[in-house]
Amino acid sequence: MAKVCSEKTFLTRQQLSTNTPDEELAVIENGDSRVHSLCGDNCETALSSETHRGSFTGSGAMARFSYFFFMLWNWASHRENRQTERHDSFLERFRGPELKDISSRESNAQSVGLNDTVRKRKKEIWIMDPAADQYYRWLTVIAGPVFYNLMMIVTRSCFNELQDTYTKLWIVLDYTSDLIYYADTFVRSRTGYLEQGLLVKDAGKLRSKYRTTSQFKYDMISMIPTDLLFLKFGLNNPEFRFNRLCKISRLFEFFERTETRTSFPNMFRISNLVLYILIIIHWNACMFFAISKTIGFGTDTWVYPNISHPEHGRLARKYIYSLYWSTLTLTTIGETPPPVRDIEFLFVISDFLTGVLIFASIVGNVGAMISNMNASRAEFQAKIDSIKQYMQFRKVTKDLEARVIKWFDYLWTEKKTCDEKEVLKNLPDKLRAEIAINVHLDTLKKVRIFQDCEAGLLIELVLKLQPQVFSPGDYICKKGDIGREMYIIKEGKLAVVADDGVTQFVVLSDGAYFGEISILGIKGSKAGNRRTANIRSVGYSDLFALSKDDLMEALTEYPDAKKALEEKGKAILMKDNLIDEAIANAGADPKDVEEKIVKLQGNLDGMQVQFAKLMAELTSSQTRMKQRVTEMEAKVKSMRPEDLTEVVADKDKKVQ
Repeated sequence: MAKVCSEKTFLTRQQLSTNTPDEELAVIENGDSRVHSLCGDNCETALSSETHRGSFTGSGAMARFSYFFFMLWNWASHRENRQTERHDSFLERFRGPELKDISSRESNAQSVGLNDTVRKRKKEIWIMDPAADQYYRWLTVIAGPVFYNLMMIVTRSCFNELQDTYTKLWIVLDYTSDLIYYADTFVRSRTGYLEQGLLVKDAGKLRSKYRTTSQFKYDMISMIPTDLLFLKFGLNNPEFRFNRLCKISRLFEFFERTETRTSFPNMFRISNLVLYILIIIHWNACMFFAISKTIGFGTDTWVYPNISHPEHGRLARKYIYSLYWSTLTLTTIGETPPPVRDIEFLFVISDFLTGVLIFASIVGNVGAMISNMNASRAEFQAKIDSIKQYMQFRKVTKDLEARVIKWFDYLWTEKKTCDEKEVLKNLPDKLRAEIAINVHLDTLKKVRIFQDCEAGLLIELVLKLQPQVFSPGDYICKKGDIGREMYIIKEGKLAVVADDGVTQFVVLSDGAYFGEISILGIKGSKAGNRRTANIRSVGYSDLFALSKDDLMEALTEYPDAKKALEEKGKAILMKDNLIDEAIANAGADPKDVEEKIVKLQGNLDGMQVQFAKLMAELTSSQTRMKQRVTEMEAKVKSMRPEDLTEVVADKDKKVQ
């Protein structure tokens, strides 16, 4: 029996050694219960493998090959059934439980064994969430046909040769876009909207909401089958499809969503503006060619030349010439043949007016975009200029001035000029804390006193962290200084140096922290709240600072957390033999009791002052009341009997 147990133990250890690093970390964090569960499962696996090993370890190559095949199959099954990745418990404390999908709840209910006939569920319909990525992907799909119709319908209507040459291609593209249009109408009827903060998923409500929108009318117009006119007038009349342009709002919506999602909004705005200008020039070129065709090619100097000439009869030359004329006219360059007929004059005038508006919009929009792109640089340069003027006015030494300028250069080069609080000030505290946790998670997890704290306290502490940048040679703290903040190294290297500032004892790197004990003010600490070492920045260093006042302000609402932090700090000091246990265990500090008495005395004095004010107001009101009563008594005594009878008579008349 002992032999069997020892073999089980040995096999279990072998199995545990093949587990993933995440499983081993779970064993360390969760303790014996996790170890026992792993051992129980693995012992069964080990026994089964031992049984199979006994059956396959006979003599001969066939037995060895069979055993190798069994081990390969066992490894493959283990790879397929690997455990899901553990989530970071430090980050999960900041989030609530995730909402489960309805399908997962239904599968869980079925696993319990509930009867389907007993639990009848309403069949859910498909709903498009406008805030989901799926909606944006659909906008990308529908934007293609809309842009195709916007560009090609007018081109095919004006340049008949283009329509006649590729008729089959246009038929395929046209009716493919029509199918996507019909699908988009269905998607619109199933696009959810928010009501009281919740996504409406009722099909009837969604259809009713869609019918009340103005876009419903345009969608219906865009789906009118005007292609039936082709049966009477022929396929070479694409102008019958101009009603498809009523879907253009989907293209604008796609541009708006893309501008919101892109990481380069200014570049996208400039590109979008250029695209709009090209579309206007394209349409104007098509209109010029259509007017020339109506008047007659080559009939005067303004219209398109006679197409009987081989060079001017090519399709490419027709379009390029028209595009060239449209570009010159709309950009108000004016190097084009003058108009001859009245309709030509009117068209050129409208083009000049449109060109002026386009030029004004280009100058205004591009100027605004360039200003926005350089806004951060201009603001940063203004700060540098103000600092330079101040240093020159105060006659700061050249060495110090050079250090300040180098510090600013480092901030700009490393893109650390952004004021995080200013950028995130419009977000709620919860989202700001989550962003800070996601950005600084790896650094914060290494601080011992922050581990296992309440989520609410950690949120407040994260929001109070102040980023600081130190230049090479700057002292973060010196021995004997009063510790008013703790520091966490985000990036860079700090050296613990001797009093001469040169001799280095140790170098602290990313993730290190110091000063956490001094801001807690632990009773009995041998160092008190004084710094015990000189710490100097080796190069440029990015640190997070948490002040003692901010910590105490956050701990006022979390007394249990404060007590736990103090206990953890005491344990750290005891481990390093930096605490006087006699003082720490002596009970309340007389100084603390004296401070509390002083605070109570101050509160009592304040209450006495307020009580005295209330008594003075009461006395004053009583005095005024007595004066009024005395005046009324004097008036009553001075009244004659005839006056009383007149008063009684007046009352009787009012009653009647």
